[in-house]
Amino acid sequence: MVIFGIEMTKDKSKQDLGSHRVTTSGDIEVSTYLEIAKELGGEQPSAPEEAISGAEREAIIVIDFGSQYSLLIARRIRECQVYCELLPYDTPWEKIISLNPKGFILSGGPASVYEPGAPLAPAYIYESNLPILGICYGMQVITHQLGGKVMPATKHEYGHAVLHVSNVDSPLLADLDTSLPVWMSHGDQIEEMPPGFSALAYTEGSPFAIMGNDKRIFGLQFHPEVAHTPQGKTILKNFAYRICGCRGNWTMGNFTKDSLARIKEQVGRGKVINALSGGVDSAVVATLIHRAIGNQLTCIFVNNGLLRREEVERTFNIFHLNLGMNIIHIDASERFLHCLKGVVNPEVKRKVIGEEFIKVFEEEASRIGKVDFLAQGTLYPDVIESASSGSKASAKIKTHHNVGGLPAKMTLNLIEPLRYLFKDEVRQVGLELGLPEEMIWRQPFPGPGLAIRIIGEVTKEKLEILRSADWVVMNEIKKAKLYRQLWQSFAILTDVKSVGVMGDFRTYGYLVSIRAVTSEDAMTADWARLPYDLLARISNRIVNEVPEVNRVVYDITSKPPSTIEWE
Repeated sequence: MVIFGIEMTKDKSKQDLGSHRVTTSGDIEVSTYLEIAKELGGEQPSAPEEAISGAEREAIIVIDFGSQYSLLIARRIRECQVYCELLPYDTPWEKIISLNPKGFILSGGPASVYEPGAPLAPAYIYESNLPILGICYGMQVITHQLGGKVMPATKHEYGHAVLHVSNVDSPLLADLDTSLPVWMSHGDQIEEMPPGFSALAYTEGSPFAIMGNDKRIFGLQFHPEVAHTPQGKTILKNFAYRICGCRGNWTMGNFTKDSLARIKEQVGRGKVINALSGGVDSAVVATLIHRAIGNQLTCIFVNNGLLRREEVERTFNIFHLNLGMNIIHIDASERFLHCLKGVVNPEVKRKVIGEEFIKVFEEEASRIGKVDFLAQGTLYPDVIESASSGSKASAKIKTHHNVGGLPAKMTLNLIEPLRYLFKDEVRQVGLELGLPEEMIWRQPFPGPGLAIRIIGEVTKEKLEILRSADWVVMNEIKKAKLYRQLWQSFAILTDVKSVGVMGDFRTYGYLVSIRAVTSEDAMTADWARLPYDLLARISNRIVNEVPEVNRVVYDITSKPPSTIEWE
């Protein structure tokens, strides 16, 4: 498992399951979180089981085989008010059992189960006698391991298909139409179901589109977690409630109450500094901690010179004047610019900024007396996208500032109360805490700030150009009343210059790209279909108000294949 770039060592063992061999993981001598703490030089961060503390703890575990949709499964289950966590396929049972699992979902993945070395489900999943739902590759894993047959399909099935339910009495299919659209994405197919299984539904290309047995093990050849399967959430809810017997106690009210108690216990009489950015994540973290321990919290707001126009003043006023928190404002803009001089690689930018942040915090902590903890607004998608859930079946995309940007050694212990939340859950916590809606619905802004929206080296001149262009974008988006409908909208200053003409004179100016996307959790995103008139106004204002820019383009790429940020 890989978290914070630390690879956990594992023993591999083989266990028999019928006539098939199942790869399982041995014990990890030191727990993942203690290992992280050792590397960071402090106490362990909140373990995943602490995200659902209390006597009513229950969870559905998604076993990750590397699908791009794996985290979306967890999100859909949580939308049903059931806690869900995504874990690698080689996670040891000791970690699983601590979450009090009520069932397992085996995700999709890019492998073929009949290939040597293909990832398979560990034996404990079947031996637990808990309900199992396999999705796409996960269904093929069940088939392969329980005695069925999986073969390459003569005709691949990608995109929309019509599912016909043949067993309307199955609790998994309760409240569904007898025919419904689903989303397929597979090149292998089930040739023979395992003994004891029967077909519950079919499509034109998949005679066993849904299968199940009387031991509460089910398989779906399609993806219920994506929006292209409109009734997919009903299937997942049926699995959680009707098959697994979950009660639905994962609410942000319960989370908030438990978090306050956990923070009090963890901090004791210690002192905390919070890396305040002005975004909803750090705002919720600061408010949670302040509500729990009061003046034991000091917020440190660093102007790293990479923020947007008026962001420094607005953030300071909201937290100091309106929320009454202890807040220290540090102007380190020249310091960060010096560190970024000559840096063009985006991963290096992130590392440089992350390390400099920690240095600033530790220096300030030494000035204000003994400080024990550093609070961060790290979210679950940050952790997964940076570490790819620790699974060898997935690939790392990029380092997130709050996760991989930390240095190998630091003297402050971490508090990350939102580490297992999605962005919409964070906003619900903010509402529970009574934060103003303007703050809660603020569009996400990356930890490295404008540094990763400037392609190439970051300079003071380029920052001013980008701030001016970005100000126009935000102003026009808000005037068009589209701000709340968009996940993010911003400008990017490219390293491209092009020829133009203004007032009968030749110009050679920068090219600015506009990025606007819609999304639920930033794991996937679609480019926003902004009105042409709005794009025209944005373009016209930028080239007229920002003299260094003479060309504006609009980014119409979704995620995947792109990421939301350009760097």
